[in-house]
Amino acid sequence: MIVSREELKDIIAKLRKEGKKIATTNGAFDILHIGHLKSLEFAKRYGDTLIVGINSDESIKRYKSKDRPIISQDDRARLVDALSLVDYVTIFDEKTPEKLLEIIRPDFHIKGSEYKDNIPEQKTVEKYGGKIVFIERDPKDISTSMIIKKVKENGTC
Repeated sequence: MIVSREELKDIIAKLRKEGKKIATTNGAFDILHIGHLKSLEFAKRYGDTLIVGINSDESIKRYKSKDRPIISQDDRARLVDALSLVDYVTIFDEKTPEKLLEIIRPDFHIKGSEYKDNIPEQKTVEKYGGKIVFIERDPKDISTSMIIKKVKENGTC
């Protein structure tokens, strides 16, 4: 279900009352691919409920490139929401998800191992007793940037 921050506040309160463990992850999810799926599958193992924060179009333009995203935020949210292992999706405008995580206060926040040395959201997650969990990336996995590069170079994936 795609929800706003306001809706998320009520959902979180209900989940906490029910004693549910909450896992979160975040990203652009531009050109959905197998690396995204593996990350989401990994994240789902840590909670009864998986909430995915998706960077808004403007957020991606600020931290990736003026030429990104390829897919609009509404379409990216719909694609991620369509995956059965994802319980809730919300879009955030900031470069990083600290403000969103202040609302959710997840038990576990999942990040790719490439972020081990730079996790701005770690303080926020740990402040509320949550834990950052890293997923080790398979070197054979692709990324959206790799897909874009390959298409530009070869015209195909």
